[in-house]
Amino acid sequence: MFFNRLKTAFLLAAMSGLLLVCGKLIGGTHGIQIAFIIALLFNFITYFFSDKIVLAMYGAEPLNEAKFPYIYNTVRELCLEYRIPMPKLWYLKTEMANAFATGRNPAHASVAVTQGIMDLLEPHELRGVLAHEISHIKNRDVLVATIAATLATTIGYLADMLQWSLFWGRNDREEGGTSMFGAILTIIFMPLAAMLIQFAISRSREYLADETGANCCHDPLALASALEKLQDQSHYRTRGPVSHAEQATASLFFVYPFSGKGMLSWFSTHPPLEKRIARLRKMAGIR
Repeated sequence: MFFNRLKTAFLLAAMSGLLLVCGKLIGGTHGIQIAFIIALLFNFITYFFSDKIVLAMYGAEPLNEAKFPYIYNTVRELCLEYRIPMPKLWYLKTEMANAFATGRNPAHASVAVTQGIMDLLEPHELRGVLAHEISHIKNRDVLVATIAATLATTIGYLADMLQWSLFWGRNDREEGGTSMFGAILTIIFMPLAAMLIQFAISRSREYLADETGANCCHDPLALASALEKLQDQSHYRTRGPVSHAEQATASLFFVYPFSGKGMLSWFSTHPPLEKRIARLRKMAGIR
C-alpha cells in the first residue's frame, strides 16, 4: 500500500516537472499562468459536478433498498469499517457488468452498480467489488485524478499555444524560447508524455483500491474471483468505446470495459486484469 502511494506521489511530481520543462521550452511564464488558470477552472467544474454529470450520462436511478437490501447492508458495513459516511447508491440498467464510485470526497460520494454485475457475481464477490469502489472514496482518488488532469490539461494547453505561436510566425529564438525543432518535439511528445503519466497514476490508484478493498472486506480472493469472472466476459475485451462519453468515463469503472493489450495497455486507465488477480492471490498467500 505504501509503495502505491509513493508511486502516485512520484508520478505527480514527474508530471509537475514535465509542466515546468514544457514552460521553459516555450519561454514564457505569462502563457503558463493563463493555461494553468484555464485548467484549474475546467477541472474545478469537473471536481464539483462530475458525479452529477456521469450519473445523468448513464441514466442512473437511485438503488431501491427494498429490492436490494444486501447491497445497502454491505455498503453500511464497509463504511463502518472505513469510518466514512454512507454514499448514495445508484442503479444502472445495463447488461455491462461493472460498477463505479464518484464524488469529490467521502461526504459527497456515490457508488453505482449495473444490473449486469449483480447478475454475474455471487454476494461475496460483489462485496469485494463494493469494497474496492468505496476504497476509491476513502483514498480520495477523485481528488488525485483531478490534480493529474489539471497538470495534463495545462501541458496540453501549452503545447497548443506553442503550435499557434509557430503558425503565426513568432520567433522563439529571439524571445528566449526553444528552437523550431525543439518546439515541434514539445508539441508532439509533451502532451503524449503527460497523458501516459496520467494513465499510470490511474493504474496505480486501481492497485491501491484493490489492496485497500481486499484488506477491508478481509477476503482478497473474493475480489480476485470477481475479476476472473469479468475477465471471462469476452465482450468487454474486444470492443472499443462507441462514444466520447464512454471513453471519458471509462476510468471510473471497476474494470476498464474495452480492449487494450500489449502497448495499447499503456493507454489504459486500469492495470491488466491478470496482474490485478495475481496481486490479490498473493495477498491471500496463493501463488
